[in-house]
This record gives sequence, structure tokens and C-alpha cells, in this order.
Amino acid sequence: MVAEVDVPDDEERTELLRLVERFALVLAESGWPRMPARVFSFVLADDADRYTAAELAAGVGVSPAAISGAVKYLTRVGLLSREREPRARIDVYRIFDEDVWGTIFRQRVPSLERYEQAAAEGAEMLPKGSMGARRMRETQEFYRFLRLEEEKVLDRWSAHRQALFGDDTQRT
Repeated sequence: MVAEVDVPDDEERTELLRLVERFALVLAESGWPRMPARVFSFVLADDADRYTAAELAAGVGVSPAAISGAVKYLTRVGLLSREREPRARIDVYRIFDEDVWGTIFRQRVPSLERYEQAAAEGAEMLPKGSMGARRMRETQEFYRFLRLEEEKVLDRWSAHRQALFGDDTQRT
């Protein structure tokens, strides 16, 4: 059974929603679709670890129809996971509570590998010495560099996170 979303008093809820809207605005300004930004911000800031679509709609203060598209987007890009409780007929959505950002960014590594491979194939297909081949080779090397550096940064992040929080993921 999915845990009930803790309903804060009106003042706490208002403050939570202000935070959600502020953070969602930052995400939207960086290119995120608006509703997925709001839903992700809510899940990031709220205390529950799993949500039904109805709980997300109530939490964000929007219709269930608006939630549907948002959770499809967020699960597709790996920001939320969709699960089903045993013997339940509704999906639940959860954030990767253990190292939220490390998990999200580690999921990007295969995409970087695909970009790198596609650029390598493009460089091979184009005439040697052409500007297009040079740009594709540079693109390949850029994504290779980014992938290798991201893996190192994420390893350093894990050590840093462990030093900050240890095994206590509840501490802020």
C-alpha cells in the first residue's frame, strides 16, 4: 500500500508550493517542460517516497490529466520510476531517494555513449579531411571526454556525499 501523503497545515503547504513553483521555474527556464518541472519539484521537496497520480495531482494542485503527461515525461527521461505494488491496480511513482542527482546523472552515461558512437559513425561516413568529418570527429571526442569526466565527477560526488551524509539519508 502506498503511504499517505503527509498533508501539512495550510501555512506549511503554502510554503511547500512556493518552493515547488520557484524550483520548477528554474527548471523550466533551463528547458524543462513546465508541468514535469512542477511535478518533479514537488516530489523532490515533499517527504513521501511514493505517489499515485492522484496524490501527485493533489500535491501539486492540478488535475489528474495534467499529471499523466508529466509522469510519462519524467519516467521516460529517468527522473521518476513507475512501479506497481503487489496486488494493486494503480501505478506508483517514486524518486531515486538514495542519491537523487547521482542516480539521475549516471543514467545519462549511456546517452553520452550513444552520441559518441553516432558521431564516430558520422565521421567515418564523411569524406576524410572534410569540414563535416572534422566536426563529427570533434563531436565524438567531445562526448567521449564528457562521458569519461562525468563518470569521474560522479565517483567524486559519491565520496563527497558519503562524507556529508554518511548512511544517514534523512539528515539535511
